This record gives sequence, C-alpha cells and structure tokens, in this order.
Amino acid sequence: MEKVIGIRFRKGGRLYHFDPGEFSPLKGDYVIVKTEQGVGLGVVVEPPCPRNATLHPREIKKIERMATEEEVRKLAENAQIEAEAKSFCMEKIAAHGLPMNLVDVEYFFDGAKIIFYFTAEGRVDFRELLKDLVRRLRTRVELRQIGIRNQAKMVGGLGGCGRPLCCATFLKNFHAVSIKMAKEQNLSLNPAKISGACGRLMCCLQYEHETYRELRKDMPKMGKKVELPEGKGKVVRQNVIGRSYTVLLEDGREIDIELDKNSK
Repeated sequence: MEKVIGIRFRKGGRLYHFDPGEFSPLKGDYVIVKTEQGVGLGVVVEPPCPRNATLHPREIKKIERMATEEEVRKLAENAQIEAEAKSFCMEKIAAHGLPMNLVDVEYFFDGAKIIFYFTAEGRVDFRELLKDLVRRLRTRVELRQIGIRNQAKMVGGLGGCGRPLCCATFLKNFHAVSIKMAKEQNLSLNPAKISGACGRLMCCLQYEHETYRELRKDMPKMGKKVELPEGKGKVVRQNVIGRSYTVLLEDGREIDIELDKNSK
C-alpha cells in the first residue's frame, strides 16, 4: 500500500507530504528531501500512513534519505544565523525608519537564500534595507510581506480557549471565516469574543458550522409565527444542539418544543 509522511521545514510552517519510500521515519525524525528551492531538511510531524487520494496530492516526491547527525547540527547552526540576521535586520529597520514589523527569518538549509517575513499597513520602500542585508549576509535575500493571520501562525501563542493557536499547531491551510458562522451558532457577536490572536475571526468558527447548518434544517427560524395546540405564537429562542426551540404564545406563556420527541 502506498504511504505518505507529513513534514515541516520550520515550526508553524506549512505541512508537506512526501513518500517515505524504503525508509520508515518516526514522528520527530529528520529527513532530507529535494524541493523546488533545493535541498531541504524537514522534521516528520505525521508518521507513515496510507495515502488518501482525497487528502493527499496526486504526485508525491520521495524523501532522499534520513538526515545525519551532522546535518541536524547544521540545522541548529542555521537557527543561530537566523537569530543574528533577525537582530541585524531589526536594527536597520529602525535606522531607516521603515513602517514595517519583522515577524520571522527563514534561512534555507543549503544557505542559498534567506527570507525575511514582515507585516506592514501598505507598501514599503525597503531598497536600502535590502542592500544592507545583502552586504552583511552575502547570499540571496528576499523580503516577503505577509498577512496578520500568517503572523499569528509563525509567532504562535494561546487562544481564548487556553490552548495553543490552531494555526500554529495543526491547521494546514487557512479557510474563509465569516460573521454568518458566528450568527448561525448563536454566539456573541462581540469582536473581543470571536476574534483570534490575529485580530480576525477565529478559525474555529468553521469547525462546527456545517453541523449547525444540518441541525437547523428542520427547525423554524427565529421570529417565525407558529400554531400549536396551546395557541398561536412566535419562535423566540433556539437550542440547536439540544434540538429544541421556544415559542412565546400570545397570552405571554412560553412553551419549549423538542423536535426529536415531536418526530416520534
């Protein structure tokens, strides 16, 4: 059976799938792979599992081999270079008075390129900064502007639930999230309660969205007028998970209707 593994090249980075081939890497092992950017060293975050045609890409490259101890040490050395480059870049950003916030630095495993990720309100003229970085680092330098959701993914942190951010742990890609999702789940529309660390709507609003939509299908809408044996009234509350709704009768009484019991 064809198998795949999931690896990341950096903490909080995108998950990539590769064919383990003749190797049997475990979670936490380091492997060498070939990418469009050159040779890369990644850590296994998903151990070998059967390939799923609906989840995994059609064409999957094989890993080259398991990484050696020396290559793992080189990865640690690269991390030190990234830290020094980040410190130097921040100094130069301040010196040039640029309106940008440096988020992270990625130094390619083979040293062929280094990328500086930053956020900014608009376009930034960083030509002088780029010259300073090239003179200091003596390699290809790229300054890449990212969005605030990507910033949260890279930086990490804790969400309102007290757990590590979904985007920094297991989410592979960002999905569209709308205020309608919060409304359909009867959540408070207070921005402070439905916004994540990035300031945008929380990614987790989409997790139960389809379930709520399915459970609402046979439930009368809020404000709808209904007729019951007890009299006429209108729907004033819904308990989607509990499969019930509340009707306010014309005489002021409230009656709870349980859908599952009515359907029996």
